[in-house]
Amino acid sequence: METSPDNRRPHGLLLVALPVLLVAWLVIWPIVNAIGRTIWRPNAAGEMEFTLSSYVFFFSDQYSLNNLTVTLWTTLMCAILLLVICLPIAIYLRFSAGRLPAYVQALAIFPMFVPSIILAYAFIRVLGPNGMVDILLNAVGLPKIRTPYLTPWGPVIGLVWDNIPLTVLILLAGLGNVGNHAIEAARDVGANKLQVFWHIILPRISNSVLVAVSFAVLGIFSSFTLPYLLGPAAPEMMGPFMNRTFREVNDPLNAITQAVITFGFCIAFGLFYVRSVARNQGK
Repeated sequence: METSPDNRRPHGLLLVALPVLLVAWLVIWPIVNAIGRTIWRPNAAGEMEFTLSSYVFFFSDQYSLNNLTVTLWTTLMCAILLLVICLPIAIYLRFSAGRLPAYVQALAIFPMFVPSIILAYAFIRVLGPNGMVDILLNAVGLPKIRTPYLTPWGPVIGLVWDNIPLTVLILLAGLGNVGNHAIEAARDVGANKLQVFWHIILPRISNSVLVAVSFAVLGIFSSFTLPYLLGPAAPEMMGPFMNRTFREVNDPLNAITQAVITFGFCIAFGLFYVRSVARNQGK
């Protein structure tokens, strides 16, 4: 005897109930609590009142705005560089065969197995002051390079390297939707490589590109370890800024405000991503 859809529905709801409750408890409730603590605070008389003073302070404080600006700049640079670097690698891996592509894929995935703290140490030892590059240049009589360590480009280099594996894998999965017959048909009618990429490959992997950029942006915007170890002390990205405000300045309210603002930017991009994916699936 077959079970009707109405009888199966409670079982399906029970299966997703636990994950939904965990998300509500570990993610949604802390967010709601953080927002509530920044907008409902006791006044001089000890009564709770609605106030946006912490947000007004953030958007009127030049140092806070500089930190937000450098975070947005770093995120944008990383997203652009990731696409420029990872898209050609993914296309090469998709349409190539043999031992060399296997080695290239292994090298592209390798950063996934390197902890961020080890990556930062390696960066400092290679590109930092008196690092390996400086030693080699000095050995052949060439001047030292201007190190990106403790500059805004330091976190960019580290974060791009750290996000290459996931970006390549997502793009490579999307390229699986591009059939060889479509490429061959385009070449038969005289399309060059650029035309094949623009008219055949790119439209079929647009969702994968969006997914890859979304994962990269959300991870980079809230990153802490690499910006903290490789970036300048001022301006700093929002992750180290929140940590310093909470621990060194001992100002939990403004640290929570910074976290809420960071979450606001992330959720705005997340909603854009969800809307774009839903629109593409509805076509």
